[in-house]
Amino acid sequence: MSASALPSSGPAAQGVDASGVHAFLDALEAAPEIEPHSLMIMRHGQLVASGWWAPYTAERPHLLYSLSKSFTATAAALAEAEGLLDFDAPVISYFPESEAGVTDPRSRAMLVRHVASMASGHRRDTVDEAYGRDSADPVRGFLHLPPDGDPGTVFAYNQPATHTLAAIVQRVTGQSLTEYLRPRLLDPLGIGEVAWLRDRTGREIGFSGLHATTDAVARLGQLYLRDGLWEGERLLPKGWAARASHPRMPTAGAMGDEDRQDWDRGYGYQFWTSRHGYRGDGAYGQFCLVLPEQDVVIASTAATERMQQYLDLVWEHLLPAFGPEPLTGREAADAELHERLDRLALPPAPGRSAPPDRVRDWTGAAFTPLAGPGPIRSAGLAQDADGWRLTLTGEGDRPDRPDRLVLRLAREGWTVAEEPVPTAVSGGWTDAGTLSVEVVFLETPHRLALACSLADGTLTAHWLTEPLHGDRLAGLRAPRRSA
Repeated sequence: MSASALPSSGPAAQGVDASGVHAFLDALEAAPEIEPHSLMIMRHGQLVASGWWAPYTAERPHLLYSLSKSFTATAAALAEAEGLLDFDAPVISYFPESEAGVTDPRSRAMLVRHVASMASGHRRDTVDEAYGRDSADPVRGFLHLPPDGDPGTVFAYNQPATHTLAAIVQRVTGQSLTEYLRPRLLDPLGIGEVAWLRDRTGREIGFSGLHATTDAVARLGQLYLRDGLWEGERLLPKGWAARASHPRMPTAGAMGDEDRQDWDRGYGYQFWTSRHGYRGDGAYGQFCLVLPEQDVVIASTAATERMQQYLDLVWEHLLPAFGPEPLTGREAADAELHERLDRLALPPAPGRSAPPDRVRDWTGAAFTPLAGPGPIRSAGLAQDADGWRLTLTGEGDRPDRPDRLVLRLAREGWTVAEEPVPTAVSGGWTDAGTLSVEVVFLETPHRLALACSLADGTLTAHWLTEPLHGDRLAGLRAPRRSA
């Protein structure tokens, strides 16, 4: 079903000072290592500000990475309420076919609540080890990997723990996560289509891989803010939001030496405790911030490795903007903010849409990487009546599984294409011998920068944020629904 619009209001009527939102936008756009993609702010149940930085748009799904975990925990809560899952049951009890191979007493003592709170007893992320032990079934590989300590005594942000929780939900319900959540959560919330990556067993992986709109993230946050109530209907068990957001494991120092204040406040059931409220978050700046004290939900997507800096800007600029009372006489300020949010855009890369010289030399030119393996194996340039086309061959290209992307260098600004992967392309010729292009993969946080040199037929390519789910260009999109 398609989502009905969230109720909306001018910021001032909900006690939100537009100048604080402006200051936040200014700070985001001035931060060189933060590329914002979307922002939605809800106050007192009303959408008071929303915007997407073009070429990103409201209706597109966005890869949420580990923010997916919060949706997985929600599915587990629903399964528990239906009597299908017990948080105090041994994990191995849900996988009897693997029980004979799980001999370590710590593995056998691992409970559902331990994997739900990143307290499996492992002291590290075991994702590579789990896949290495059993690539066909990484959950089985995880169960065969003995913990370092007793479950419930140590925190480690461990992807297979959530993968296992997701596998339990799918096993006891007999459905994928999205199938199970559709009538219980997604449809009642008015969330449209979502898509989730799967492992080789066909299970949705749970710890990452969910593609959903920012609107879907905002609705989930609002549901948690209201303790599971949505338009008067109870969708989540009473008290689950408090259970999920309560810090069950201390995390101080567990994420490394970097200043990560908002990762040192504890971890609940697939939600982090923040300096203010709590949150679900995903790699490269995907956030669902729930602020009960301010009666606020902030949903956002981005591309950055400076996630703590992003949160610092929220606390510095947005938090003070949430006042206790409605503001009067702010109609002009609210209108100005609305106009700004409507015209948000990422600056396109510079360049001309055609070479300034040596056109014949550029026609049919081929390029190979300047140094070592990278995201691109080769590139080729061609010209037709509609302009120039740059064809990229990815490192994952194989005869039986081609991985190629044709980019149209059509005009200044962003050129959007839907197939074979939703992309936006900008850039062009920066001089007679250099073609520089940037490719945004519109259903992900990823941007690829390319430079082709005519002089020696070489190219350089690098990711702004490196994809974490495989190396195929063709995979940088929401999974297609099977017919």
